Amino acid sequence: MLPAKPMEQQLAQLRRAIARTEALPEEARLRPLGVADVDATLGGGLPCAALHEVSSHAVNLGSAAGFALILAALAREPGKETLWVTTDFGSLETGDLYGPGLDQLGLDTARLLIVRVKRPVDALFAMEEALKCRALATVVGELAEAPDLTASRRLSLAARDGGALGLLLCHKLSDAPSVARTRWRIAPAPSQPDEFGGLGATAFSLSLTRNRRGPCGTWTLAWDHHEHAFSTLSRGVAEAAADGPDRKDIRAG
Repeated sequence: MLPAKPMEQQLAQLRRAIARTEALPEEARLRPLGVADVDATLGGGLPCAALHEVSSHAVNLGSAAGFALILAALAREPGKETLWVTTDFGSLETGDLYGPGLDQLGLDTARLLIVRVKRPVDALFAMEEALKCRALATVVGELAEAPDLTASRRLSLAARDGGALGLLLCHKLSDAPSVARTRWRIAPAPSQPDEFGGLGATAFSLSLTRNRRGPCGTWTLAWDHHEHAFSTLSRGVAEAAADGPDRKDIRAG
């Protein structure tokens, strides 16, 4: 029989194993958008195991929903599902998801689950419980407006524990306090016609108004339905986020 390892050695090995486990999600669970300028602003990509907020003016909800679905497609993982949570009112207000359109965005409809509930509070409950499930890669919650700070904190903790990408799709713009890692404001943008003068790729005007990893920015991106990839139409980085750590460094200097 081999002699037992000293307790101090066992504890040291355990600490190293825990440190490696805690270090992995921050670096390994980033989902790049495929545009160098955007990914650099995000610190390498969109963090999974975290909550993010996507919103728009009421007339631009189609663009906001499309962007959220593209993020879900980019965050897909083998063997895992995407969950879309909405309310009866939300479905009546904005319509239901369209299968062929989802295919063009790159989201596998065979891996898509849809939950429809009556009240916003039920949607928040369903989203929180779903984010704890490790069988899901992304959970999208469609709400009329952004939840309060307590609800967003609960969703953020659930996403951290379950490892899924959490997306709040809000029908109204909001500057209310939130623990979301990023906050995006989405609008449609004019697309460039194809080589025959026909309709071009779907284009988005993106404004990153909150980024807990660094600066914010604005970009105009096009989504290639064939390659399932973004390309840049225009770009411009805005000032640092007022609530980010980089702003504190600036003031300290």
